[in-house]
Amino acid sequence: MGVSREKILDLPDYPHSPHYNRRERLALEYADCITDTSLEVSDELFERLRAEFSDDELVELTATIAWENCSSKFNRAFRVESQELWPRTLRKILDN
Repeated sequence: MGVSREKILDLPDYPHSPHYNRRERLALEYADCITDTSLEVSDELFERLRAEFSDDELVELTATIAWENCSSKFNRAFRVESQELWPRTLRKILDN
């Protein structure tokens, strides 16, 4: 899908990975803050986001993160089983 194997494998360490640029790191930090209920989107983070993303981009980014969180919670509540897309994709990447 156009994402390198190294980038996928480095996702857990995105803050320090050379495979992610500043904009991607910022978007992932934002996703972490929205997703982890023990974290807050600080004023400082929001200002960095506004400096990097247009209003339209920020709305789209926020909506996408919120949708993925909602979808995950919905599926978990209704015991919707994984479609095994991630493991299959990861296996394919690792096999190449």
